[in-house]
Amino acid sequence: MLSAVPGPLVATEGEPFWVWALTITGLAVIFAIDLWAGRKPAEVTMRQAGRGVAIYVGLAVIFAAGVLLFGGQPKATAFIAGYVTEYSLSVDNLFVFLLIMTAFAVPKAFQHRVLLVGILIALIMRGGFILAGAAVIERFSWVFYLFGAFLVLTAIKVCFEKSDDEEEFRENALLRLVRRVVPVTEDYRGAKLTVREAGRRMITPMLMVMIAIGLTDLLFALDSIPAIFGLTKDPYIVFTANAFALLGLRQLYFLLGGLLSRLVYLQYGLGVILAFIGVKLVLEALHTNTLPFVNGGQPVPVPLIGIELSLGVIIGVLAITTVASLLRTRASRDRDLESV
Repeated sequence: MLSAVPGPLVATEGEPFWVWALTITGLAVIFAIDLWAGRKPAEVTMRQAGRGVAIYVGLAVIFAAGVLLFGGQPKATAFIAGYVTEYSLSVDNLFVFLLIMTAFAVPKAFQHRVLLVGILIALIMRGGFILAGAAVIERFSWVFYLFGAFLVLTAIKVCFEKSDDEEEFRENALLRLVRRVVPVTEDYRGAKLTVREAGRRMITPMLMVMIAIGLTDLLFALDSIPAIFGLTKDPYIVFTANAFALLGLRQLYFLLGGLLSRLVYLQYGLGVILAFIGVKLVLEALHTNTLPFVNGGQPVPVPLIGIELSLGVIIGVLAITTVASLLRTRASRDRDLESV
C-alpha cells in the first residue's frame, strides 16, 4: 500500500487563513507599488535594474528570516532552497522572454510594464497549479515517482538539447485563438491594452505580449513546480518561493542582458539540479512507501537526502556553473582578440 511521504520532505499541517491572506495582501501591495513606480514609460537602466534585484533579494531574505522566526529552521531552509531553485530555473526563462519581446517588437520603454503584468498573470496561474499539485500529493503519494522520473527525463533533455540563440518565438494555439476571436491592432497604442476603433473594441499588441509572457512562464512551471515539491510539501512555502523568485525575475531580465549569452554551461547546471531533485524524490518515496513487490512489502532501506544537503548542492552547482561559464567565455574572448 502506498502511504504519504513524510520525513525530510518538509511537511506542514497548513498555515491558517490569516497567514495566507496577509501574505497575498503583501504581495499585492508590492505589485501595486511597482506598477505605480513604473506608471510613466521609461527604459530601465542597469543601475535601476541592479537596485531592483537587490531590493527583491533583500525582501526574500527578510521573508526567510520571518519564516525562521515563526516557522522554525526546517521551513526557513526549505524556503531558501526552493527560492534559489526557482530563481535559477527562471533565469533560463529570460532567453524566451527576450525572444517574445523581439517577436512583438516591444518598445524598451514599455518592457518593464509588460514583464510585470505578464509575471503577475503567471503567478496567479502558478498559484492554482500549486494548490492542485498539493491536493494530488496529499491523496496520491505515488505521484512522487512520476515527479522524480519526469525531473530526471527533463534533466537529460535540458543537458543534451541544442540551444539556438536565433530561434524564433512562435505563438501557441491560445494566442492564435485570441487573434481569431478578438481583433488586434497592427501597432501599439502607447501603454493601452484595449482601444475602440471604428465602433468596435480591439486589443493591442501590449496585451498580447503580456499574455504570451504569462503563458510561457506557466509552461516553464511544469518542471520547476515538481522540482520545489521535491524539497518541501508545504504549499505555502512552495507558493511564496515561487512568488519571490518571479518578483525578482523582471529586474534580473534587465540586469543580465548580454550576460545571459555568457552563461554557456547554465543548461548543464540546471540539468544537474533537476536530476538531483528527481533522484531525491524517488529515494524519499522508496523509503516511506510500502510496495508489496519490493523488500517483502516493507519500506526500502535507502539513504535520504536532507534539505540542508539539498541547499548546499543547489548553491554549489550554480556557483560552479557560473564560474566555469565566465572562465570559458573569457578565454574565448581572449583568443578572439589575439587572432585580430
